[in-house]
Amino acid sequence: MAPSSPTPLAPRLLKALVVSTLGVAASHLVLSDTLYLSFAGQAASALGAGPGYSADQAFTTALVNTFLVMPPVLWIGMLVTGERRVGPMVLVGEAAWITAVGNGIDAIDDAPGTLLPLPSLALVVGATALASLVRRRP
Repeated sequence: MAPSSPTPLAPRLLKALVVSTLGVAASHLVLSDTLYLSFAGQAASALGAGPGYSADQAFTTALVNTFLVMPPVLWIGMLVTGERRVGPMVLVGEAAWITAVGNGIDAIDDAPGTLLPLPSLALVVGATALASLVRRRP
């Protein structure tokens, strides 16, 4: 069986933009929800609740969970759209997401329901989508 021909650049980039947007949205949703749990933990401990997760543990869990969501969403999303060889896209997407969260966590750590700065989210989507154009030779 002959290897399939690679997808042209424009359709691959469009697929990557859609999948990257979904990845950022899913990761941000996980981050927001688990940070909300962190706020709930802080409120419970201030009211004298019994032992359980501290606010620091909930905050760390929020960061770890959001970092674990991005790679499978990107990988599976691109596989579902029929693309292969997406390793560079996944690596760049994860690195960009960690950087965006690291730079914007102060903006969303103070109040539940806030968003990371939109320019940084757009940069993550753009960089991840552009990284999809990098292909290794078989």
